[in-house]
Amino acid sequence: MAGISCYSPLLLSSRSILGSSLLVVKGKPLRRAFLIKAQVEFVNAEEAKKLVALEGYAVLDVRDKTQFERAHIKNCYHVPLFVENTDNDLGTIVKRQLHNNFAGLFFGLPFTKPNPAFVQSVKSQFSPESKLLLVCQEGLRSAAAAQRLEGAGYDNIACITSGLQTIKPGTFDSVGLKELQDAGKAGLVTIQGKISTVLGAVLICALLFVTFFPDQAEQLLQMAPSS
Repeated sequence: MAGISCYSPLLLSSRSILGSSLLVVKGKPLRRAFLIKAQVEFVNAEEAKKLVALEGYAVLDVRDKTQFERAHIKNCYHVPLFVENTDNDLGTIVKRQLHNNFAGLFFGLPFTKPNPAFVQSVKSQFSPESKLLLVCQEGLRSAAAAQRLEGAGYDNIACITSGLQTIKPGTFDSVGLKELQDAGKAGLVTIQGKISTVLGAVLICALLFVTFFPDQAEQLLQMAPSS
């Protein structure tokens, strides 16, 4: 009876483990390849600064254009994970109107959609072997961008935990009218703080009620005392 033998050469690197195994069953070799992906590094602000200064990481800002222009790290690259949504189909128009009446007005957030050219734009500027520090405002978009780039073959990726909002002034040289940690703050909340937040919630509830229950809203208005 033929025996079973297994041969496993292993290739190692600092970021990933790549190997292949050769399985022989009844005299027929079957080659099986396997890949263990590298994990994204999540670092704090000081660790991020060292990656850039000492290890040659390039800073890739994945925020939308609005936040990027308010403040960004000097000499960084910019490829937004989301871009402004200017589509004019009925569904998008309704969503954009609701967005602009709440998140846009009170928090200064643009109405966006996923950037279909994100990975290709990164590839046009960086090879898969490049060391990239991905940054966004809260840390969510950079983590999502890291996942997409991992799938495209990028192994040397780091993200700042909780994003630029955790950066202390002076940690990085920056460009813009605001500090890096404040680039996500805009709209009425920056003027009236918590009062605007509460007022905005009340107004958006009223708007939704009028939009989806116009008959009941009209009845309430008729019940209101006239001056």
